[in-house]
Amino acid sequence: MNNNDLRPLAIYIHIPFCEQKCRYCDFLSAQATDETKYKYVNALLHEIMHTDGSHHIVTSVFIGGGTPSCVQSFYIVKIMEILRRRFKFAEDAEISMEVNPGTVRKSSLADYKLAGVNRLSIGLQSTFDDELRKLGRIHDYKIFLNSYGIIRAAGFDNVNIDLMSSLPNQTVEKMQISLERVVGLHPEHISVYSLIIEEGTPFAKAAAEGELKLPDEDTEIEIDRMTRSYLAEHGYMRYEISNYSKPGFECRHNLVYWNRGEYLGFGIGAASLMGHTRFSNTRHLKQYIASNGMAGVKTQILSEKDEMEEFMFLGLRKVEGVSEEDFKKNFGREMTDVYGEILEKQKSDGMIEHLKDRWAFSETGLDVSNALMAEYLF
Repeated sequence: MNNNDLRPLAIYIHIPFCEQKCRYCDFLSAQATDETKYKYVNALLHEIMHTDGSHHIVTSVFIGGGTPSCVQSFYIVKIMEILRRRFKFAEDAEISMEVNPGTVRKSSLADYKLAGVNRLSIGLQSTFDDELRKLGRIHDYKIFLNSYGIIRAAGFDNVNIDLMSSLPNQTVEKMQISLERVVGLHPEHISVYSLIIEEGTPFAKAAAEGELKLPDEDTEIEIDRMTRSYLAEHGYMRYEISNYSKPGFECRHNLVYWNRGEYLGFGIGAASLMGHTRFSNTRHLKQYIASNGMAGVKTQILSEKDEMEEFMFLGLRKVEGVSEEDFKKNFGREMTDVYGEILEKQKSDGMIEHLKDRWAFSETGLDVSNALMAEYLF
């Protein structure tokens, strides 16, 4: 089959293991024995081997978790080997992998290179050790700096650093210092996620008992605006609510999600979108391993209304917003015929802007984007 006839595809690989569960985390992850990791990877490889990749060309892979760097690096080599056996890859495919400070080794980085990984995302979260301890991270700032140095020495030239904002007792001044330190390291990409208190986490319990002193709403907005301003001044373009990059270093894999491209997820809890169907794997580790990666999936056939909603609330995460032309191409209707009332209201409130054929949240709108995006649900 000619490459031009193949549909672009993004692939997500879920490694659900970590050294220690962070106090804020509600991701599908946990500590595990070496035996469990071995069985899981075997089941994962079996799932990949039994997936038809003949109609697609892979443009990106994202290996996430959990902490993928807490499993032996030859597992990553094997996963990528099997993926390349089942799927055709674009020559310039972006291969991303998450790593945590303190789990990075020179020998592992050599294996990641061998596997074709060309983009690393390192979870720093804060440059202050007191904030890292409060979050339950396994590293301190010094360990992060050592890991970052090893990554750069290994030749990785596309690196993201994760930071978190609105942490307990965090001030605008402390957040700015963290930004200054990170920008001084010259990563190609910086993600800044606002802390969300998720049900069932130790942070949720501490918040309910009044043990977490979180920044008030005004301070949160001030931190966010300072972050945007500071990163823009230093050459980092904001292209999505929580993501900033130097020109040309946007995360291509995540853009597939926000643009509703096709993607396949492998591993427990991994989600996929193919055509008009969204499906996800079992979230139960024992069931996944026992079924050799072939446990039943939860499937949803998307209606046109479902797809319109997703087009709007995923697309509006991007700073460039959504295109009227793309909406019409997808649904055969004018965006204003479906969402005109909401768009005009948000425009008159100064929350969204209309430029040529695109609608995008204003700076003010981005501050309250979650509430605004909910208005696009039927």
